Amino acid sequence: MVKIYAGVAVAAMAGLLGGSAWWVFSNQTGDQFAKCRGGQVAGGAIGGPFTLINQKGETVTEAEVITRPTLIYFGYTFCPDVCPLDTARNAEAVDILEELGIDATPVFISIDPERDTPEVMAEFAEVMHPKMIGLTGSAEQVKAASQAYKTYYKKQDAEDEYYLVDHSTFTYLMLPETGFADFFKREVTPDQMAERVACFVRAS
Repeated sequence: MVKIYAGVAVAAMAGLLGGSAWWVFSNQTGDQFAKCRGGQVAGGAIGGPFTLINQKGETVTEAEVITRPTLIYFGYTFCPDVCPLDTARNAEAVDILEELGIDATPVFISIDPERDTPEVMAEFAEVMHPKMIGLTGSAEQVKAASQAYKTYYKKQDAEDEYYLVDHSTFTYLMLPETGFADFFKREVTPDQMAERVACFVRAS
C-alpha cells in the first residue's frame, strides 16, 4: 500500500513488496511530464551517482549507463520467479519502444554481488535482451547504488549458497537530461510501460 503525503516538496513513503522498504518521492509544481505519469507522485529524490561493474568487467558510472531513456531494475540472477518475469517485461517494453522509433536501454543491477559476478551478469544479460546492461560490483558499491534509488534488499539466512534475497520490485525510468522520471509497479504491462516511456520522451 502506498501512502502519499501532499505538500510542497514533501516526501512520500510507501511500503513495498519484498520487504518493508521505504521510498521517497517529492512533489513538483509545473511538471512538464504530468500527463505521462501513472497516477503517482514523482520527483528528483530517486537516483544519483553510482560506480558499478558491467558485464564486460568494466567500471562504469551512471553517466556512462544512462545515455538514453533507461529502465533500471534491482534484482539478482538466482531469483526464482519475480526478477526473470519483471526483467522479461522490461525487455519486451524496450522492443515495443524500438518499433515506435525510441531507443531505450534495459538495465539490471544485481543486489547479490556475492554470486552475480560480471561473467554471470554477461550470461544473464545475453539471455534477456541484446541491449541489456548488467551491473554488479562490490558490496559497498551495490549498497550505494541501492541507497541512491531508495531500494530495499536483504539476504535471507541460509546454510548453503542457495539463499534467497528479499528485495523491492520497482522499475525506474531514468532520462539522461532530467534524471528520474517515473517508476513502474509489477502489474504494469509491457505495452503500458512503453506507452508511458514514449510519453516522457516526447514531452522532454
